[in-house]
Amino acid sequence: MSAAEARARGLSVAVVQGGPASEAEVSRASAASVARALEEAGHRVARLELDAHLAESLRTGGFEVVFPVAHGAVGEDGSLQGLLEVLALPYVGSGVLASALAMDKRTAKLLFAAAGLPIARSIAARRGAASAEDVASRARSELGDALVVKPCANGSAIGVARFPGGASSVDLATAIDAAWAVDEVALVEVFAPGREVTCGVLDLREPAWLPPTEIRSPSDAFYTYQARYAPGRSQHLCPAPIGEARTRRVQEIAVAAHRALGCRDLSRVDFVVPEEGEPTLLEVNTMPGFTDTSLYPEAAGAAGISMPDLCSALARAAFARGAARRNAPLPLPRA
Repeated sequence: MSAAEARARGLSVAVVQGGPASEAEVSRASAASVARALEEAGHRVARLELDAHLAESLRTGGFEVVFPVAHGAVGEDGSLQGLLEVLALPYVGSGVLASALAMDKRTAKLLFAAAGLPIARSIAARRGAASAEDVASRARSELGDALVVKPCANGSAIGVARFPGGASSVDLATAIDAAWAVDEVALVEVFAPGREVTCGVLDLREPAWLPPTEIRSPSDAFYTYQARYAPGRSQHLCPAPIGEARTRRVQEIAVAAHRALGCRDLSRVDFVVPEEGEPTLLEVNTMPGFTDTSLYPEAAGAAGISMPDLCSALARAAFARGAARRNAPLPLPRA
C-alpha cells in the first residue's frame, strides 16, 4: 500500500518498550503516552516488550511501521534498529549507525569536534585499563578539578556526578567507580557553568528546530533522574528565556549536531548555556522521552504540534520512507 493510500486510514503500529536497560521503566511510560497519542490519531497500536520474543511478535504481527520508544542500551544504541532492518520493517527514528554514535558520548564528541561544534574537553577511561585513582589523577592534571563524571553510554543522568566547586581525588575516584558500575567506559569532562537547556529537532519540517527549553531543578543539584521523572520536581521554561541571539545559536547547533551524527526524524540535544559566550553541546538523544513530564513533547506543543499530531507524523513519515533498501545478490563470476 502506498503512503497516499495509507493517509486515508490509520496504520498498524508496533510501539516497542522496555528492554534490559536502566531506563526501562521510563521507556514503558513513554510508550504508554505514544500509544495513547497514536490511537487518538486513528492508528491501531500494540505495545511490545523488547525481549527475546520481540522478533517473532514483529514478524507475525502484520505491523506496517514500528515506533521504538526504548531508551538506553539495546533499544537506543542501534541493536533494536538492526533487528528492524533485518525484518525489513519501517521504523521511526535514527538508523543503526546514528543510534550507536549518539549513544557513545565519547565517539559523538569526536564527530561534534570535527564539525566545529562547541564541546567540553574530556577524557575517557575503560574499566579495568587503569584504577579509578589513576584516572582521577590524570583528569585533575589535564582538565582541572571542576569536573563532571558520567557513563559513556547511558542516559537520564544515571551514574552522573558533578563537581562544580572542584573535586577531591577521593571523591572523583568514587564517582568514576560509580560510572563504571553502569558502563564499561567513564567519561570525565570539564564542568561547564550555565543554564541547563535542551532543544528538540523535528527533522520532518523546516526549520527543523523546536523552541529550546530551560530546565530548572530547585530541589536537586542538577537535572537528576529523580528531577526528570518525578512530577513537580523540575521546572520547564519553554521557550527558554535566554534571548533571541542565544536561542537561535542553540537551535543552529542542535540541528548541526543532529546532522553530524546522521540522525533522522527526531532528536533532543542538551546544552549548558552560560551568561556570555558559546553554549556547550553535551549530547544528542536519538529517542527522547515521551512521558507526561518529558521535554520533547512539551516543546512540540509550544510549537503548536499536539502529541497525537506529532506521533502520527513520525509514524507516517517512517511508513512513507519504507524499509531499508535491499540490493539484489550478484552471482559469483564464472571462469
